[in-house]
Formats: sequence, structure tokens, C-alpha cells
Amino acid sequence: MSSEADGLKPYSAREHDVEEHDIFDEAATYEDASRPGTVSAAADQPYMVKARQREEYAEDGGEERDESKPSSPLKLTGATWKYSFKRALSEFGRDQCSDLAAGLTYYAVLSVFPALIALVSLLSLVGEAERTTQFFVNMVADMTEGDPDVMDTVELVVGNITTADGAGIGLAIGILLAMWTASNFVNAFSRAINRIFEVEEGRSFIQLRPLLYAVTVALIALVASAALVLVISGPIAASIGNVIGLGETAVTIWNWATPVVLIVIAAIGIALLYYCTPNIRQPGAKWISGGALIAILVMIAATGGVAFYVMHFANYDATYGSLASVIIFLFWIYIMNMVLLFGAEFDAELERGRQLQAGIEAERTILLPPRETKGADKKNKKYEELVAQAQALRLTQGETSNPDDVWRR
Repeated sequence: MSSEADGLKPYSAREHDVEEHDIFDEAATYEDASRPGTVSAAADQPYMVKARQREEYAEDGGEERDESKPSSPLKLTGATWKYSFKRALSEFGRDQCSDLAAGLTYYAVLSVFPALIALVSLLSLVGEAERTTQFFVNMVADMTEGDPDVMDTVELVVGNITTADGAGIGLAIGILLAMWTASNFVNAFSRAINRIFEVEEGRSFIQLRPLLYAVTVALIALVASAALVLVISGPIAASIGNVIGLGETAVTIWNWATPVVLIVIAAIGIALLYYCTPNIRQPGAKWISGGALIAILVMIAATGGVAFYVMHFANYDATYGSLASVIIFLFWIYIMNMVLLFGAEFDAELERGRQLQAGIEAERTILLPPRETKGADKKNKKYEELVAQAQALRLTQGETSNPDDVWRR
């Protein structure tokens, strides 16, 4: 049997003197079935095509061309900002971010109680056991409108932690559990943001997992800092005010400053996710701050919107009964994750707009270099092996799936 006559393409392009770029050229000119005669949009191009485009850009003097890009978001034109926002809205749907947010919500919920154990244990170590318990109980009461089933569970869990003699052991166990479960959320977010930037994960397990753990630890530390600000900062401000002679004025000033401090902490956490998790070399902190700022502002607005909707329009009690508070909490977490993903989309499209304004051909691919490609290369090689086996199976009508057997005929 002649493999050439049957149209069999060999598995290894280099081994059989086949131009590798032909595969990419074929994929790059793939026609969108919904729009005959037109080249498919960016999301329809295989990741391998985009990887080759990034490689060609780098080989073509990409670093020198990068110098022509606007050095600050303030130097972007109004048209660039408008296009970036419009493209972000479009890509949010194309990347199926609503489905990605559902997965992130699952991992986020798994980390709630372990993180709560770690936070309460930490605050108990600084002698704020009673106040810590009351703070979390009041917070949950506000969120659940005093649902007795939820309140009984929370009071039992938090009370047991704060009254236990071995708070230090609880802290250690809580942090380990929170790090494990929350790292799964960070890992899922890494996969989601890779889809947003249209890049495959190329980092190995040894490279990626320690990084995700480090990000997780940093996020837990930031949440603990925010909790400390809310729980014990008032008395500290009063004490400092008495020492320096400001009295209650210091408390008033701090009460006004507290939301700003919390927003800064949230911005750092979101920027950390945006910068560290994708397998892409980010352009710098100032270029991811836009998405983080939008995410925070929308989170605040969305939280108010969800609360207003639940209070005035929704009737979850009639549908879910005693589970209504849990469903509302899940819905709120889901909205927050969608906002996080939209912020990442906006950052990606802002970088695209930056490249377009500099005359770089980034209409279909954001030309940022990946951090690592070895893992992606291995996965693509395995996939091509399966494709070659499928081709052999088709050409031999089920006799063999070994490409070498077909090639020797």
C-alpha cells in the first residue's frame, strides 16, 4: 500500500522531510463554518498555531518592536481603551468564562471552612478569641439574615476553635488544610487565565505546583491581614490616639481609612493572581492594575446589586427553604469569580490594544512570550501520536493503528 497515494501524512514531519509549517499554515487559514470564506477568529485557531506565531514574532525581533509599545496605560488613546473594553466583553463570552467561574466557585467553597479555621486560630493567638468569635458570627448573620440552621453551625465551629486550648495546633492544621484546598482554586484559576491569554500550560508539575502554593500562602496572609484590620484595628487606633492626644479623632480617621486599606489588600491579592498564575510573561504591574481595579469596583457594585436583588425581588426561601442562605452565598461567590475573570480578560485585551497601537499584528494573537513550553510540547507530541494512530486505523480500515506499519507498506 502506498501511503503517499492514500494521502497519509507521516507522524514525524522532520523524519520524513515534510515542512512543519505547512500544518500551521493549514490551521491558520481554517475557514469558520459560520462565516464561509472568512478566516476564523482568534479563539478558533489551535493553540499550536498561536505558539508558532509567538515564536516567529520573537525570532523577528520582537523585543525591539516591544520598545515601541506605549510605556504607560495613560499613553493609550481613547480608541484603544474603547476597543479593549469592547473586545474584553466579546472574549468573555467566547472563552466561556461563565462556565469557568462555576468551576472556580466549587473550589472556592471547598476552601471556606479550612480558611475560616486558619483565620480564627490566627486571631485567637493574639488574644482576640471572644471578639473574633463575635465578629465572624455577626458577619455570617448579616450575610444569611440570621438563618438559625447556618448560625448554629457557624457558632459551633468558630466557638470550638476559639475556646480550644491548642489554638496553635489548630492554626497549623488550618493553614495546611486551607493551603491545600485553596491551592486547588489557584490551580483552576491558572487554567482559566491560560485560556483567556490563549496559551497552553507549559510548566511542569515541579515548576508550577510550588508557585501555586506560594501564591496560596500569600493570599491567605492577605485575607488574614484584612481580618486583623477589621477585628483589632479599632482598639489599636484608639490606643494610639490616646497616646498622641487625638483621642476619638484617631478612631474616626481609621474608620474612614479602613475601606481604603481593605481595597489595597484586595488589589494586591487580585494582581498576584493575574501576574503569577498564567503561563505568560506579563508586561508589568502597571499593566495588570487596570483589570484588578475594574474587578474590585465591579465586585463592590455587584455585591450591592446581589444584596438588593435578594432583598427586593428574589424569593429563595420559597424555592430552597432552609438552604436559601447557602444558595445566596454560592450565587455571590459565582458572581465574584465572573468578575475576576472579566478583569483578567480586560488586562489581556489592554495588552492587545497596546500592541495594536504600536503597529504590532496582534489582531488574532496576543504576542507575549510564554514562561515555559516544554510541558505543552510534550502534550502536543502525545496528541499528534494519537492523531497518527487514528490516521493509520482509518487507512487500513481497522487492521492496525501503528503508523510505522502503514508507512512501510
